Amino acid sequence: MTAHNGEAAVRKVKAAGQDEPAGDEAAIRVEGLHKSFGKLEVLKGVDFTVRRGEVVCVIGPSGSGKSTLLRCVNLLEEPTAGSVSLSGTELTDPDVDIDRVRRRIGIVFQSFNLFPHLSVLANLTIAQRRVLGRSKDEAERIARANLRRVGVAEKESVYPAQLSGGQQQRVAIARALSMDPELMLFDEPTSALDPELVGDVLAVMRRLADEGMTMMVVTHEMSFAREVADRVVFMDGGVIVEEGPPNRVIGDPQHQRTRTFLRRVLDPAAAEVAEDGAPLA
Repeated sequence: MTAHNGEAAVRKVKAAGQDEPAGDEAAIRVEGLHKSFGKLEVLKGVDFTVRRGEVVCVIGPSGSGKSTLLRCVNLLEEPTAGSVSLSGTELTDPDVDIDRVRRRIGIVFQSFNLFPHLSVLANLTIAQRRVLGRSKDEAERIARANLRRVGVAEKESVYPAQLSGGQQQRVAIARALSMDPELMLFDEPTSALDPELVGDVLAVMRRLADEGMTMMVVTHEMSFAREVADRVVFMDGGVIVEEGPPNRVIGDPQHQRTRTFLRRVLDPAAAEVAEDGAPLA
């Protein structure tokens, strides 16, 4: 067992045995979620829960609805039907102050979305001061702590254009963490990075998981999902096809569609030929 796997195992044991507050144990609860863009129905009735302290990786082919599901969780996309709740508060209730609830959710996209005209430190403090009302000194103290947390403390004075893609993504993670979220959403955070930069970002996410951060991660990084996730969800065609522990969903998938997808992702060369020798459809 690797050191990281050992840490992850300890985290999962602790998470399973920790005392939960009374009431709803779900950080996120999605029920009957539908999302259409005009005549295109992208989500077709999704029921989904992420428990507090859980790391859930969402996998599936392009166009399966993964990113739309993530964006609906934060109401960056308004669901066509169904409900989304955060720790018992229904975000889809028209009377809810959605901006106040969103402050409890950190989100990291494929693109880094840093302000190019601001230094790294200023990128991390602007929302703290304007949204949370923190003083300049407090915001900078929290920002520097999170830059250390993601391994780019020495870059606080530079501008985004002076950073590599991996460094920019780690700064984006630090910015989200500086808002003290109770939940982190990641939308394919390594897909825009050169392969040699992916590892640094995944290492930061592994540390967050080991610290007990509740995380929902849309990803194509199967090794990350296998090692870090408490649960893996496979989506296709706007629905959840299969979900469960990574050793079952990735290691021993029950549905043919899941098996076909994983064959293509894990062994593209072998996926050119089906088990019976015929080309895969």
